[in-house]
This record gives sequence, C-alpha cells and structure tokens, in this order.
Amino acid sequence: MEHHARLPDPGADEIAASESLRAAICAAIDAHDGFLCFDEFMARALYTPGLGYYVGGAPKFGAGGDFVTAPEISPLYGACIALQCRQVFERTGGCEILEFGGGTGRLCASILGTLAETGSPPERYSILELSPELRERQRALLERDQPALLPRVVWLSEPPASPICGVVLANEILDALPVRIFHLAHGAVLERGVGYEGSRLVWRERSAAAEFSAIVLGRLECAGTAAAGPYVSEINAGLEPWVADLARFLDRGVALLADYGYPRREYYHPGRSAGTLMCHYRHHAHDDPLWYPGLQDITAHVDFTAVAEAADEAGLAIAGFAEQASFLAACGITDLAAARLARDFNAAHALANELKRLLLPSHMGTRFKIIALARGCAEPLLGFELRDDRHRL
Repeated sequence: MEHHARLPDPGADEIAASESLRAAICAAIDAHDGFLCFDEFMARALYTPGLGYYVGGAPKFGAGGDFVTAPEISPLYGACIALQCRQVFERTGGCEILEFGGGTGRLCASILGTLAETGSPPERYSILELSPELRERQRALLERDQPALLPRVVWLSEPPASPICGVVLANEILDALPVRIFHLAHGAVLERGVGYEGSRLVWRERSAAAEFSAIVLGRLECAGTAAAGPYVSEINAGLEPWVADLARFLDRGVALLADYGYPRREYYHPGRSAGTLMCHYRHHAHDDPLWYPGLQDITAHVDFTAVAEAADEAGLAIAGFAEQASFLAACGITDLAAARLARDFNAAHALANELKRLLLPSHMGTRFKIIALARGCAEPLLGFELRDDRHRL
C-alpha cells in the first residue's frame, strides 16, 4: 500500500472541501458520544450531499480520476454484458435495463450499441445516478457515441416506482456500500469506529454489541478462522437491505452484479487477517480511509456468500456465479475481439492490452466476479455456460 508521503497533494479547493466534510463528521462524532461506527463514517465520507466522494464534482473514473473500471478499459466488456441482456430479453419478454451508478456512461454506450447492432435495443435504459457531475458526463458521452439511442435513456435519482422486466446492472456498486469493521483480539470481538483528536480523525474501538459479535463469530467459524485473533475484517452492513430493494423492483428478469470479492470461506480466510478495506486516490491505492475524507474512494471487497444469502431471503434465485474471465469468455469476448480486429487491424496492440487487463489473473480476470440473481428467467444463462461456481458460495 502507498504511504501518505507518496500520494499526490490535493489542491487548495479540494482540501477546503475535505475540511468542511471533516467538520461535519466531527459534529456527528460528538452527537454519538465520541464514537462513530465505521459504516456511518463511510456513508458520510462517500455520500454527504455536495461534499461526499460520490456526489462531489471531482473526476472519479479514467485517467483523470482515481481508478479505472472494466467498462473504461474496453467496449468489449459492455458488448459481452449486452449479449447476456439479449438472452434475458428473449427468455422473459422484457426489454428494459436499469443500471446502478452509470460511471462515465461507457457501459451504457457499449450495451446500447451492441444491442442495436443485433436488432434488440432496449425499450428503455434507466440509469440510477446520484451525482449531477456524472449525469452530465454520461449524457455528453451518449450524445456523442449513441445519439440515435439517447431518447431511450432516462436518469433516475431513486429506484423506479414500478418493477421492471429485463436486466438490472450493478458494476462495482456493492464494494462502495458502507461496512462495519471488527477487530478480534484475545477472543473478544471489538468494533472499530472513528473519533477525533484536535483536527485529526482517529480510530476508536469498543466492545461489539452482542448481535454484531454473534454475526462476526459465525462468519469466522464458517471460514475456519480461530476465534482468538488478532484478526481485522469487515461486515457489509448495507448489503441485505440493498438486495431486498433490488428484489422489490425486479418483476421478471436478471440482476447482474459485478465486483471484486470472494465467497465467504475465502473472504474470512485465516491468512486474510488485515481485512480488505482499500482507498483510491488518483490511481494510488492505500489503506487509510481517514485521510482527507471526501477526496478518495473507500471500498471493501464483497462477501458473495452474503449476497447469495440476501437474495435467497428476498425471493431471488442465484442463477450463476463466475469469475470475470470465465463470464466474458462464455459471452464470446474472443469472437467480438476477432470481429473488431477484422474491421481495424491497426487496433491489434490496443486490443491485446484490453484483453489482458480484462481476462488475466494478474489483472481483473479472477479477482472480479459476476453473480446473477434471477426471477422468472430460465437457466442456464449464457455467461455461466463455461463455468458456474455457485458451489463455492
């Protein structure tokens, strides 16, 4: 991980905005008797209106932002997702897509373009986006790349009023849901939160409540991790209600959730004793979420077993689980790449680099997973025909 001294220096305006957010967080700490649970801190750091990371105006994606996602790496990623969407449309009769957090709009543009080429464009493509800055970037990109299909795109600030029939997409959304942090020490479960000393935010710990402690010990037991410690990790507190909401507005179709993470036995493996919390600032990764709140992304890996449990509780079927490389291969990424190469042989070098980053284990190929949650859609799904790892959940 990067040391703070190696991180790029924020500008004066960025620091001022972060200080405003820090002051608001300190007020919340005072209101909670000097201890703010980490999930509450993370929610404020990421989503405070006007100041939080995801609702502020600074660039987040691509070379000028803090990190790069799969849709930014290559349009082939979106093309593969589109072919999975087409199969769902054929099996359900639905023809609508809802995307959570549209990023720069590249995923939407790739999907729309591919579906239009195959004669099955969606009747409606909704983007649930909280950031005004990102909405404008998405609209501008779609006006440039898919002007004929732009009338099919609508932007939402809250989930749709009525359930949809089709596909729900969430690409790197779950990792940004607020998490609670625990510290297992000498057989006792402690909860880690945030306090402050002077102008600095600092870590605090206290004995975990009985219910939270029982959840922690149950997950560690599942992974065979000794209950003595020391061991630090996270519980995604917002995952279950998020999946429950997802179930409410999926009438018939499939939700495709793509993110980095592990099945539970791997997530809480005894060797992963420092947790998975990670921050991103200008393409530098580090592990201090208290550094300049509001200026950096804060994420934790996804416990995909928890996703499956929440889906089952909400009445959704787990219709597939696979590593990204396997999913993209099953959706025909090599054929798509060959077709692109036939159109433009000069793209060979760039295309090879895109495939390497999407497929190789040393990049995104195995670290990222895709889970499908379904209602009223027959299996098997295209993306899981080569390999389906549901048994790992």
